[in-house]
Amino acid sequence: MLVRNARQLLTLRGPAEPRRGAHLRDLGLLENASVLIENDRITHVGDITPPSDALEYDATGKVVLPGFVDSHTHLVWTRPRLLDYEMRIAGATYAAIASAGGGIVSTMRAVREASQPLLLEKTRDALNAFYAHGTTTVEAKSGYGLDEAAEIKSLEIVETLRAEGHDLIPTYLGAHVTPPEFPNADDYIAWVTSAMLPKIARRKLAAFADAFCEQGAFSLDQTRSYLEVAHENGFGLKLHAEQFSRTGAAALGVAMKAASVDHLESASAADAEQLARSNTIATLLPGAVFHLGLNTYPPARMLIDSGAAVALATDYNPGTSPTVSMPMILSLACTQMRMTPAEAIAAATINGAHALRIADRVGSIEPGKDGNLAIFDVSDYREIPYYFGMNLVAATIRKGKLHAPSAR
Repeated sequence: MLVRNARQLLTLRGPAEPRRGAHLRDLGLLENASVLIENDRITHVGDITPPSDALEYDATGKVVLPGFVDSHTHLVWTRPRLLDYEMRIAGATYAAIASAGGGIVSTMRAVREASQPLLLEKTRDALNAFYAHGTTTVEAKSGYGLDEAAEIKSLEIVETLRAEGHDLIPTYLGAHVTPPEFPNADDYIAWVTSAMLPKIARRKLAAFADAFCEQGAFSLDQTRSYLEVAHENGFGLKLHAEQFSRTGAAALGVAMKAASVDHLESASAADAEQLARSNTIATLLPGAVFHLGLNTYPPARMLIDSGAAVALATDYNPGTSPTVSMPMILSLACTQMRMTPAEAIAAATINGAHALRIADRVGSIEPGKDGNLAIFDVSDYREIPYYFGMNLVAATIRKGKLHAPSAR
């Protein structure tokens, strides 16, 4: 596959470490350049004399960048939480909605009830929507089953899709919330750490373990206990940290060498300084703030200016961020968090790859990396966040295979 004559080719080429500070704005931009993909991998970038039998995509006048790497999604679920949405519009809080039977527990019931074929179909549909918006790699959390059968079912769906060729990174979110059958959160954490983490590790169903450290979810001590056992079982670590209140989870993530700490709406300057001195990625999720109708977005400028490595992700889920659109996330990052378009693109590509520890194969357009490209029908990369709520993807290429966007 030859993608030829891109008006702007954003290679994101550079050093092997996450992008920080001024380097987050370096897109490695080439003009009127081409990309050659052979055997699923990028082999040449720039001026190219292609093999005579190469399939060609004419990108004249368009912008080509690495396929987005969405490093935080809750991929496996069935029904939207429309009652939650209406209650929130009427002024109900997140906690009030959960107390009324909505929230995560309502999605849990739906996932437990759903057949594996139905969940598989819904998840495959969601992936096609991701591809239509330029995303080629997706982290996929469980956490909406919260019992053994439904959590295993969710992770098996991700495994099935990976076997079909989808680039998914599975995460076990066992510490999401306490399910109704466990009145005591300590008892639930004890069960998860003794029964579930070892079983999932033995079956190699997840690369990471994640926890939601927040009032109404799990305390800092409970989160630490869960993550310690996860680490002992060979999982990489992730945290939902400092979303609605400052809990100390960001500092815990840094101390435990987590791959990422995610959300960070309530992060402090001290948190930013600790992240700046670490290899833990600060993954920001402005879609959740937007959908919840809140005003406090993650402090992107403070984090970037401190030297922290910042990524962006959709947080695709039925309750707080029902979007597959990374371009919309870029728009929110620019207008609400004052990131530059270049910073936002780097955060959604190469730094997203670092948040999943797969930057050696995705996140930039360099020889040896997977042939994943997003092609936008714009003449300047700044148009991608500028036109908010619009899908300007002309085509997505995954490992050298063309995926044209669907109508959705």
